[in-house]
Amino acid sequence: MSNAMEVKKAIYIISSPKMELCPAPTLPEVAFIGRSNVGKSSLINMLSNKRELAKVSSNPGKTQMINHFNINDNMFWVDLPGYGFAKVSQAMRKDWKKMIMDYLEKRENLATVFVLIDSRVTPQKHDIDFINTLGQKGIAFNIVFTKADKSKQTEVAHHVKTHLAALHKFWEELPRHFVTSAEKRLGRKEMLSYMDEIIEEWKMKEKEEAKIKKSSK
Repeated sequence: MSNAMEVKKAIYIISSPKMELCPAPTLPEVAFIGRSNVGKSSLINMLSNKRELAKVSSNPGKTQMINHFNINDNMFWVDLPGYGFAKVSQAMRKDWKKMIMDYLEKRENLATVFVLIDSRVTPQKHDIDFINTLGQKGIAFNIVFTKADKSKQTEVAHHVKTHLAALHKFWEELPRHFVTSAEKRLGRKEMLSYMDEIIEEWKMKEKEEAKIKKSSK
């Protein structure tokens, strides 16, 4: 694993109501999603070392658009609306679902989706269904277990194991997973190292494309 990248710059750019209005896809991008109130904003703030980069709320459904952040001028982080329970109308949920799926399926610079799961709970149908939908559509993802400081280590390990076992019923192989705590900063180094790998892969791809372009002239 490469050294964890240093987050020297982390700024909010824009909130977009649909994929077409997102920033130009000039940088590699990772997206964060999970059921409402899973600790998404807290995780983004912990990773960025900025307390209020993403707005934290105890009210489910606070994130309602596709929120872009510029990280070090070489990556975008994207905060997506949560799925599952939120105190909003059925019509609004339907709009959110369309917006999210449009983004996930069509965003060409999306490197991976971090699917956040609360490490304190047993496997939930909406998490399993969402992960399986990503798989069916060929969308790359990783699993992030949040709030690992809220339970005993043995309980967290047990819940992680049961989640992975539940997913193995549908999957032969699963991508890597991370166990995190925004409070204890657990998993920060591992996630940032992984994102560093994504940036390096993007740079290599750009070099290859430039070579091909040059040789075809």
